[in-house]
Amino acid sequence: MNNKSKTYSIGDVEKMTGVSQRQLRRWEGRYFPEPERLFCGDRAYRRYTIEDVELIGSIKHFQDQGFTLATAARKAAAENSTIKGEKRYV
Repeated sequence: MNNKSKTYSIGDVEKMTGVSQRQLRRWEGRYFPEPERLFCGDRAYRRYTIEDVELIGSIKHFQDQGFTLATAARKAAAENSTIKGEKRYV
C-alpha cells in the first residue's frame, strides 16, 4: 500500500456506505478483497482504499435495487472494472 494514499477505517467505511461493520466483515474475502491491515502491537486494524469504498458502495446500491448479494457484487465488480480499466475481484 502506498503510504501517501488515504485509507479509511472500518468505522469510516460504515458511515460512508451505510454497510454495517459486521456485514463488511462477512463480505470480506468473498465479495471484495480483504483490506490492508495496519498492525499496532497485537492488534490488526482494517484499512480500506477509496477503490474499496467505491466497490462496497456499489454493492450496497445494487442490493438496495433488489439484487441478491452475489449478483450485486458481480455487477459492482463489472462496473468498477469498466470505470478503472482493471479486473476487479469477484
